[in-house]
Amino acid sequence: MKKIMMKKEQVVSPLKSTGFTLIELMVVVAIIGILAAVAYPTYVDSVARNNRAEAQRELMRLATNEEQFFSDNRTYTADMTQLGAPADPYITASGNYSIDFLSPPGTVGGAFTLTATAQGTQATNDSSCTTLAIDETGKKTAVTTTCWEQ
Repeated sequence: MKKIMMKKEQVVSPLKSTGFTLIELMVVVAIIGILAAVAYPTYVDSVARNNRAEAQRELMRLATNEEQFFSDNRTYTADMTQLGAPADPYITASGNYSIDFLSPPGTVGGAFTLTATAQGTQATNDSSCTTLAIDETGKKTAVTTTCWEQ
């Protein structure tokens, strides 16, 4: 003999409702706010450092090209287009840095310094490292010692 089981219908009382209370929602919003307050500055710093790495890479590449130009012509060039850059001054692909040639005082064609200067939001977000430079000896200089990361 088979027993047939009937399910009881659940009746929800009009006084008892399902869902979240305002307190529960406010706790979740507060937790999200705390996480965002910690995560956002870290994210901005990470983006600024990555953009700075682009400037470092381009400075190294252009310094190598400058040395190649010197080997071929026995002088350095102030024209960035002769180093393979599309314009003078050279603006990096992301648009965050402007790179230009600076000749040290008293030297004509025998020395160079390439300088990358932060532009736009990069200058704001990475205010401690707005200028990076490299010279013909490979000496790397910046506003602070942590700008050229190892």
